[in-house]
Amino acid sequence: MDLDLALLNDKHVAITDMSSADENPFHKVWECSNRMSLMFMRMNIANYIKSTIPQTESVRGYLKFVEKRFRSADKSLTGTLMAELTTMKFDRSRSMQNHIIEMTNIAARLKTLGMKVDSFLVQFILNSLPSEYGPFQINYNTIKDKWNVSELSSMLPQDESRLKIQGSHSINLMGQGDGK
Repeated sequence: MDLDLALLNDKHVAITDMSSADENPFHKVWECSNRMSLMFMRMNIANYIKSTIPQTESVRGYLKFVEKRFRSADKSLTGTLMAELTTMKFDRSRSMQNHIIEMTNIAARLKTLGMKVDSFLVQFILNSLPSEYGPFQINYNTIKDKWNVSELSSMLPQDESRLKIQGSHSINLMGQGDGK
């Protein structure tokens, strides 16, 4: 069965007595393809989305409406993902490797929405690091070569291990006043 026939071809005019012998079978196959495609799409779209899409007679019309309806959703998702990527901070709640993977996944989602942030991703990752990674960032900025995300993801966990071994030391100073 040519399920995609209705997606690839416009509907022919209705069959009449003047129609050629080739048009009748094509019309029947197109009608079947159109019905099956519409049914398949309606079955696979969530109910809360389905209710916002008007009933149409043509699968191509259905797709055009869906595209128009959700174009603005892509724009808002792009803005949300960009904001998340640019403000994300490494907070040690997960490993450095998982932090980099999460940022890489956001960049990949942005790429599917038409935004290429690959060239900025290393800088976004470096900017997400806390101040303890200052020497690492200085080292990166002083070398001539630019690293890609793979090189960065192999270097940062080493620095994370170094910082864990080194540990953080802090002193809390408390004083006792005379009530003033």
